[in-house]
Amino acid sequence: MEIKGKIKIIGADQQVSKSFVKRELVVSTDEQYPQHILINFVQDKCDILDKYKVGDFVEVGINIRGREWVSPAGETKFFNDIQGWKIAYDKERPKETKAPPAVHEAKPIPPKEEEHDDLPF
Repeated sequence: MEIKGKIKIIGADQQVSKSFVKRELVVSTDEQYPQHILINFVQDKCDILDKYKVGDFVEVGINIRGREWVSPAGETKFFNDIQGWKIAYDKERPKETKAPPAVHEAKPIPPKEEEHDDLPF
């Protein structure tokens, strides 16, 4: 599966255990009601996020994972996780490049000679 959208958040590496590291990415979809999707990149996939930045439009390859957990009281719960395995710039949307804002200086307009201001203040 794939998710397309704009990067909202790129998290730092999180060392969950001695042998497990993850990195979170939040992508906001471009729809009438945008969805903010949390995607986890794990282990060696964490590094592929390094070249991206907040605001980039991307296409993320994902897998949906699910697991079952039984509490000590015997109650069964299910959890879902979205794991990313690839990411690329969205081909349909150009990379955003921020051009410096144009600076317009206002030049004073000299008064016309025939205009006289005879107000006392």
